[in-house]
Amino acid sequence: MSLSPFHLAIPVYDVALARTFYNDVFGLEEGRSSDHWVDFNFFGHQLVIHEHPQTPGQQSAHTNPVDGHNVPVPHFGVILEWDEWEALAERLKARDTAFVIEPYIRFKGEVGEQATMFLLDPCGNALEFKAFKDQGQIFAK
Repeated sequence: MSLSPFHLAIPVYDVALARTFYNDVFGLEEGRSSDHWVDFNFFGHQLVIHEHPQTPGQQSAHTNPVDGHNVPVPHFGVILEWDEWEALAERLKARDTAFVIEPYIRFKGEVGEQATMFLLDPCGNALEFKAFKDQGQIFAK
């Protein structure tokens, strides 16, 4: 199955700070930009940070309980291959990243077993990175 890249534009109240974060933490390649927005190649997808006053959700994230953790809502991210997820988790831990939810295996031994981790960008946008033990179970019930 071939997937089309998605486009996601998110608000950031400090473009320079967010730009540094996405460049340094994830090593994302930049595309077009201005003083008020920046395009990034986010694992093959187009992520755009747009200057915007701080939103209430960035000040205090809402959460929903999932597998014993409080998952921030809204959030976005990408599903990586298992080894890519492990490498990213190790890189983030080595950088002393402050996680909202530390890297762990969710639904271990069940349908949809997955590795997951949550963190915030410096403007309070929640990101999730995950990997499925069996990619064929991404949409399994």
